[in-house]
Amino acid sequence: MKNCIRLSILVCAIFTSAAFAAGAIAIDDEEGSTDAGYGFVTGASSRDVAGAEAMKLCKKAGNSDCRIVARFDTCGAYAASKTHYGTGWGSSMEKAKAMATDKCEGACKIIVAQCE
Repeated sequence: MKNCIRLSILVCAIFTSAAFAAGAIAIDDEEGSTDAGYGFVTGASSRDVAGAEAMKLCKKAGNSDCRIVARFDTCGAYAASKTHYGTGWGSSMEKAKAMATDKCEGACKIIVAQCE
């Protein structure tokens, strides 16, 4: 019986921690900016928490017009150029990067990408 309880607690802990690996991207996409401002968070306890933390990071970097552009559960990516940006997410780094690049619509480069 004790082993069964321990196993239940372990299984619950594993699934609970996997469900709380949320991320978000906040950006300040001022056109013509030489350095696109952003906040990128992974490993947060929820998408809402990730969004709030991404906004804090974006503003802390000196940006005044931050907004959340993506919330995700596994992998996220942000691509940008001087005039365009794109965000992506998915079950792998490759999928997130491909989506971000496709949405960017220009000569963009991946600024940040991470999986949790």
